[in-house]
Amino acid sequence: MEMLTPMPAPEAIPQLVENFATHIEHYKSSGYNETELRREYLDPFWKALGWDIDNTQGYADAYKDVIHEDAIKIGGYTKAPDYCFRIGGTRKFFLEAKKPSVSIKSDDKPAYQLRRYAWSAKLPLSVLSDFEELAVYDTRIRPNQSDKPSKARTFFCTYEQYAEKWDEIAAIFSREAVLKGSFDKYADTAKKKRGTAEVDDAFLAEIERWRDLLARNFALRNPRLSVRDLNYAVQKTIDRLIFLRICEDRGTEDYGRLNILQNGKDVWARLNEQFRRADDRYNSGLFHFKAEKGRDDAPDRLTPELALDDKVLKDIIRHLYYPDSPYEFSVLPADILGQVYEQFLGKTIRLTDSHQAKIEEKPEVRKAGGVYYTPTYIVDYIVANTLGRLLNGDDPAAPRPVPVSQAAKLKVCDPACGSPRTMSWDYNDWPEHLFAFDFRTVLYKL
Repeated sequence: MEMLTPMPAPEAIPQLVENFATHIEHYKSSGYNETELRREYLDPFWKALGWDIDNTQGYADAYKDVIHEDAIKIGGYTKAPDYCFRIGGTRKFFLEAKKPSVSIKSDDKPAYQLRRYAWSAKLPLSVLSDFEELAVYDTRIRPNQSDKPSKARTFFCTYEQYAEKWDEIAAIFSREAVLKGSFDKYADTAKKKRGTAEVDDAFLAEIERWRDLLARNFALRNPRLSVRDLNYAVQKTIDRLIFLRICEDRGTEDYGRLNILQNGKDVWARLNEQFRRADDRYNSGLFHFKAEKGRDDAPDRLTPELALDDKVLKDIIRHLYYPDSPYEFSVLPADILGQVYEQFLGKTIRLTDSHQAKIEEKPEVRKAGGVYYTPTYIVDYIVANTLGRLLNGDDPAAPRPVPVSQAAKLKVCDPACGSPRTMSWDYNDWPEHLFAFDFRTVLYKL
């Protein structure tokens, strides 16, 4: 790896180390909390690495160097990473802070927590520190709750070593190093040395397992179910579960509402009650169980009447939560969900003569050699140069910015809706169903 010009540690670092050593007994006591540690030691440490911790440049939220997440405690664990370091609004790595009374080197829980966050966010590296110790993890390696704290750890040092190892730390994690590509080069080097399991591949494998479980059990317990209705029921069930689980981790739903369904019997009936409540709350096509005035599509009267074994649902729900789930849904990128679902929808469920469910690749996908999705950077470019220009008033056809009240009423046309290998539309004759996206969804991308 190409190193930046060697430089001694800034004056602030030896001073921080000396102060910490002088009062280490107090810092390692239960009375010294994480907030104090962040303010007195971690903030100055990362400022010395060139990061605008306090946003002194006054950047808008979308472009701040560092995002300080609110520490929401759920089940005894911090809900969000304490620091997110970014360049131009793009996440580069997380820093998870712990009190000095916590052993970074030997305690497996902090390492697993950090690795879940960063792996779910598809970040290559992230940092765990209580200032007394600092550990760097390759976060492309799928975390497992049984992992030792040394698993996937690529660097470790104590506060006494900060001055002598400053070049090594700064060459990877200083703002200058990230801007010059040294962070990415280090990540690439680390990746070549060890096996990785990307979150999108793992998540796809997981929901394919759920599809298989649901398809087999729906087919077994509902012998009159058609192949079309079977595909519909499985897809809707998975979509609804993932949607509500993401809402929990992002604070829209109470955390653990799905998880409590593991207690007791009649899980499918109780889950459908949650789906009906979601229908009232979100008024979304995903949860549509009753006829509504002005709405043409038929409500879902099929899935609530089906039978499904408790064992199947309890298995799926258990793997949506810590510690069985390695996913942190609050940081799971939206584009990963899209990519996974495009791959997921490349297969279909068929029924054998004995009414057993089998999963197989769709003929048109098999013929085309697989499913392909639009890369994120192209999506961002298209959105910025179409809707972005319209909103900002840069479009010659609409020279003034669109008011928020009007923007929320816009709809976005996706002319490639469905499979381009099996559909062909003239732009003057686009069917109404192609206008599929509520504009507020697109605002999330902007």
